[in-house]
Formats: sequence, C-alpha cells, structure tokens
Amino acid sequence: MQRYFVSNRERQGENVVISGGDAHHIARVMRMKPKDAIVCVFPDGRMAVCEIEQIANEQVCARIVQWKEEERELPVRIYIAQGLPKGEKWELVIQKGTELGAAGFLPFTAARSVVKWDAKKAEKKVERWRKIAKEAAEQAERTSLPDVRAPLSFDELVAFGATVDGRLFAYEEEARGGRHALLPELLARLQPGGSLLAVFGPEGGFSREEAQQLKQSGFLPCSLGPRILRTETAPLYLLAAASYEWELCASGREAKRE
Repeated sequence: MQRYFVSNRERQGENVVISGGDAHHIARVMRMKPKDAIVCVFPDGRMAVCEIEQIANEQVCARIVQWKEEERELPVRIYIAQGLPKGEKWELVIQKGTELGAAGFLPFTAARSVVKWDAKKAEKKVERWRKIAKEAAEQAERTSLPDVRAPLSFDELVAFGATVDGRLFAYEEEARGGRHALLPELLARLQPGGSLLAVFGPEGGFSREEAQQLKQSGFLPCSLGPRILRTETAPLYLLAAASYEWELCASGREAKRE
C-alpha cells in the first residue's frame, strides 16, 4: 500500500487533505480513484490507513479508517556526516542511507573536499536532498523522515557531536593497521533510544589536523574492515552493520530466550 508523509496542517480531524507533489503522485502517477486506500504517516510517527474520498482541484481528500502500529526504525538514531563528495554521490548516500534507517544527514565542508559549496544554490540543493529522503522513506515504509541539513562547517559538526551518545569517524589508518574491534564494541555498547554520529571524510579522506581535532573531541577512529571503501560506500556499510547488530542479531537473541 502506497504511503505518504503528511503534515499536521493536512489533517483535519479524521480527514486528510493532501496537496502538492503527493497529490499529483496519487492522481497522475499512481492513477488512484475514490475508495482506493493509502497509508498516511504523521509527524509524530503514527500511521493510518486512509480511504480516498475525492480527487479534485489538485487535492486529494481522504478519510482515516484504521490506525496502524508498526516498528520500522532503527532502535538507535544514527546521524551520517560526510565531507561533501563529488557529483551525485551525496544524493546516493541520502537515498540508500534513508532506506537503511539513518536518522539524519549532515554534510560538511572538509579540508580535502573537491566540491565547493555554492551558498546561492543552497536552498534548492537542500530542498532536493529532502525530497530524495522523503521518497526513499516512503518506499522503505519508514515511520519517520530523516533530518537533512545544509552543509556545516567542521567546527559546527564537532559541536553537533556533543548532542549525541556516541561519536566515531571512519579512518583508513585503523583499517591499514588491522584494528577492527572498535566498531562492533561501540555498536554493542549503545542502548535502544540512544544516538550515534558517524563521520566520513570526502574522497581524499581526513586531513591530519581534522583527524586530530575529532579525536580530541571524543570521536573514536574506527575501521570498517580490512578493505578501503569509497566515500559513498562507507556510510552504507556502517548502517548495514548497525542493522545486523541491533535488529537481526537482537531478534535472534530474543528468539533463543523464548
């Protein structure tokens, strides 16, 4: 069943009035008709099956017929921070990272970033990134939208780290040295409801000064295994590892106890 994230202002009691791009998608792309059903996800994470009653004037009017209870989010909020990469790599990270459960995306300007952020195009760029995240979240049947930020300075990124429970940065020197134990230890220590900021460098990696500043600010340098991953692959590897640890392994341990 197709789902859509809707705002509180689109809900009117037991009715939902959808407009804009979502209304166009329902009417023109999905070619839905009155009495067809959709799932609406509200900002508080609650979901409801809604029956379409009317499609007219670029609006879709639907009525809530059943509330649904689902748990689709990672038990720990993971924020992905990355030095702005070239081309469409950051959009790929947002799309696939949303599918894998990331809670937020924080691009930042790094010393070795090839891409130079154009402030004049900032609003449209961030709007596009948020649209990519929304569509990916709907496709993955998530119950919350990830937070997608405009690029931060390196100091702003470090300051954000003080707001979360765990901090790490992917560092190739750890992989080259064969030190692979820290990431699984860190994942195992985090508790449900906690938060983690994972930082990844651009194509050229972190400068020595950036790595030192992260270490001094409580970020743990982590290996992502014996192979050196591309900048767009590394965040997805971490999210998959987190899902395995907190969702698949946890379910297996729970099943054994029962």
